Parts: sequence; structure tokens; C-alpha cells
Amino acid sequence: MHDPYAWPLGPDAYAAVPLLCIAYALLARRHTPELWRVACFAAAMLLLLAVLATPLDTLALHHLLSAHLLQNVVLAEWAPGLVVLAIPPALGRRLHVPLALALPLWLATYFFWHVPAVYDFALRHHPVLHLEHTTYFASGLALWWPVVHGRYAPQTKAVYLFIAFVLASPLGLLLALLPQPVYGFYEERPTMWGLSHLADQQIAGVTMAAEQAVVFFAAFAWFFVRFLNEEERAPERLPKASARSSPPSRSSRS
Repeated sequence: MHDPYAWPLGPDAYAAVPLLCIAYALLARRHTPELWRVACFAAAMLLLLAVLATPLDTLALHHLLSAHLLQNVVLAEWAPGLVVLAIPPALGRRLHVPLALALPLWLATYFFWHVPAVYDFALRHHPVLHLEHTTYFASGLALWWPVVHGRYAPQTKAVYLFIAFVLASPLGLLLALLPQPVYGFYEERPTMWGLSHLADQQIAGVTMAAEQAVVFFAAFAWFFVRFLNEEERAPERLPKASARSSPPSRSSRS
């Protein structure tokens, strides 16, 4: 029987993480990042190692849909977001990623790989699974890039994040509410800790929906508060701008 707690030796983490670290080190030599940005990058690499280079990966590949969906969340949302935060603004603003491109790309990637036939095929063919993980990460970078480095107004970013949550959340809710397991790959394999396949799927769906609610709402709230603060300061700036633009009085010209 396959050891469910075996440590994996796949290339996803052991190749990708060192390459990303080398790339970031080279970037830091040209554009020195603040310490908190370095911490964001380190956190992203630790997350990738946690889901791809620990027994969690073994559980995801052989036993638990919930473990695999946790991998997907880290690869498509958390780790890319932290990497984008780690990029210095002087460099990040050189690359323009339109909102209208980033969100459809991320959504299409997310929903495509969760189609049951595609999902099962990728799990049975590891080169395809590596491609899945790569596209998750790349589309996640695209999703967060205009939020962090885009020259958009705070209210625009807030609306973008709200739309992202509204369009992405039905996937997790659907998995939680379906009365039958939908991924044949996991139905053919034993679960862990006495979970039924349906319970495993329900946990996966609820976890995904809750995670997206927290992450996207927190980011939405950040930019919405920034928008409100700018609106409060606008009346204070208006009189000063009017005073600078008003013509001099007659007495001053005489």
C-alpha cells in the first residue's frame, strides 16, 4: 500500500523554488527591495515548499481532493500574490497587465482545470499536472499584478477584486453542495481518517469558498478604505487648487 505520509521527490518544488530564488536574487541586485518585500518572497517560497515538498503533496496525489484543492489555492492565489508584492514598484510598473486581461485569464485557468475530465486526466498524467501547476502560478501572477503595480484608482481595484470573488466563489460552493463526488480519480482511491469521498469533496469546497472570501474581501476592503480616505481629502485639496488657479485681484495688479 502507498505510504500516505511519504515525502515527495517531484520537480515542482525542488526545481521551481530554486529557480525562483535565483531570479529574485538577480532582480534584487538591480532593484533593491525593502525588507518586507523580501519577507513576502520568502513566505511565498515557504508556501510552495509546504504544499509541493511535504506529505501534503502525497495526500493530494493519492488520497484527498481537499489536499489537492489546498495546493491549487496556494499555487493560484497565495504564493503568486506574495511574489507580486515582493517585486519593487520601480520594476513592477514597467510591465502593464490590463485588468480586462488578467481576470479572464485567471478565471479561465481556474475553471478549466477543475472540469472533472480534465482534473482526472491531469492527476493520472504527471507532466500534465506540472503544466496545471505552472499555469495556476502564472495566471495568479497576472491576477495580482494590476492590483499591486497597476496605475488604477483604488475604487477600480476594489471593483476588480469584488468581481473576482463573485465569479470565482461559485466553484467552491458548487463542490460543497453537490450530492455526489465528481472526480473519479479520488473515488478509485481510499481517503484518509475515515472521511467519505463526499465529505472530502465538501470540505474541499467549503475551504476554497471560505479562503477566497477572506483573501478577496480583505484586499477589497483595503482599496475601498483607500478610496474613502481619498474622497475625504478631496474637499481639502479643492480650495487650495482653486486659490492657485484664481486670477489675481485688481488691487494686486495695481
